[in-house]
Amino acid sequence: MGTEASNGHACCAKGPGYASPLEAMSGPREKILYVTCVYSGTGIEKPDYLATVDVDPDSPSYSKVIHRLPVPYLGDELHHSGWNSCSSCHGDPSADRRFLVLPSLISGRIYVIDTKTNPLAPALHKVVDPKDIVEKTGLAYPHTSHCLASGEIMVSCLGDKDGKAEGNGFLLLDSEFNVKGRWEKPGHSPLFGYDFWYQPRHKTMISSSWGAPSAFTKGFNPQHVSDGLYGRHLHVYSWPDGELKQTLDLGNTGLIPLEIRFLHDPSKDMGYVGCALSSNMVRFFKTQDGSWSHEVAISVEPLKVQNWILPVMPGLITDFLISLDDRYLYFVNWLHGDVRQYNIEDPEHPVLAGQVWAGGLFRKGTAVVVEREDGTTWQVDHPEIKGNKLRGGPQMIQLSLDGKRLYVTNSLFSSWDRQFYPQLMETGSHMLQIDVDTEKGGLKINPDFFVDFGLEPDGPSLAHEMRYPGGDCTSDIWI
Repeated sequence: MGTEASNGHACCAKGPGYASPLEAMSGPREKILYVTCVYSGTGIEKPDYLATVDVDPDSPSYSKVIHRLPVPYLGDELHHSGWNSCSSCHGDPSADRRFLVLPSLISGRIYVIDTKTNPLAPALHKVVDPKDIVEKTGLAYPHTSHCLASGEIMVSCLGDKDGKAEGNGFLLLDSEFNVKGRWEKPGHSPLFGYDFWYQPRHKTMISSSWGAPSAFTKGFNPQHVSDGLYGRHLHVYSWPDGELKQTLDLGNTGLIPLEIRFLHDPSKDMGYVGCALSSNMVRFFKTQDGSWSHEVAISVEPLKVQNWILPVMPGLITDFLISLDDRYLYFVNWLHGDVRQYNIEDPEHPVLAGQVWAGGLFRKGTAVVVEREDGTTWQVDHPEIKGNKLRGGPQMIQLSLDGKRLYVTNSLFSSWDRQFYPQLMETGSHMLQIDVDTEKGGLKINPDFFVDFGLEPDGPSLAHEMRYPGGDCTSDIWI
């Protein structure tokens, strides 16, 4: 399958996705987005839901929520999502990108959503019971899901049912979403779980580390870092057989490594991971002897501040992605409030190409100010978008296939939102769209696009991850 795609002979394949990342860039423009929306943890006793947002500028309902699919239970905390099949199955005409897989980070349920019967109004297809998952695997707190070329679905789980990190690992579902077992070999679980990405041509999967659910579900406590309840490691596995080959200790430059992405070109043996607390982008790469190493590629300097809980504020890199042509890397600083674009054509030496402010803790009108070296202070002035003041900080991002539009939501996780941006509990989230200059570099907020999740029928909700029906640069893997 991978050889066909690399030789350009996959044009006749009728499987999902595209033969290559570059071919995906010429795919159709996105018209709708699916967004996970949370009431869990907000004080509103309503189920979380999947929102369908109209992103077609020629549509009369542009920039509005046009459908809501509430899940059947309360207290789930919908978070990340993935597909039952993607471009890794492009050569398989029997595969079909039909189902969106929605793990619930708190309850442990996994919802399977049919997006194909009516893409504008997705419907619930199946619920994977957390008791079934715990009984057969011991796993709980599911996070990232990726489809495999085999038709199976793999889900990283961050702990056991008691929230202990020692119980984490990787869940396998079969193509009918039945619990199959664990992916990794016995005794080969990572120290902490979070995100993962596989690169089959290099027979490698690498996973990252958030922390123990017993710690992060209660909000962020710096003492828990000192207590060893948060991660700073990358875990290198053999693919597809699940043997832990190497553990990379990122040290203090790599505290809480979250989202991890290989370059999209399946022949490349490198990628990046965003380390939230250290606010560094770390590049990982294969060495000449076949082992893996790492180095800091981008650093975000912490800022000296006044009127905040600490005298110094980290940027807190909580999400990032790479354009499908591997030219640009984008990331957010959830606390500082800026979105950045870096040219990574020389992956060892990223160059800042664009930056825009889209929220943050020291915007004008708040008490928090940044202190310069000379003792003077400053704040960021944000434009109003369609008459709305920006709130919270930029958190999850999704890029259009052609790389020209970046969508941004501002909720991280309900307990952390409540701690750092408590006003989101009253105002709800919003979604922005940033126009991207893919030639010279540059970012600019689209003044005509603002989705206000504070106006939802059941009350203000927290919007998190976004997906297109046809796949995107954070869910599709090429083999």
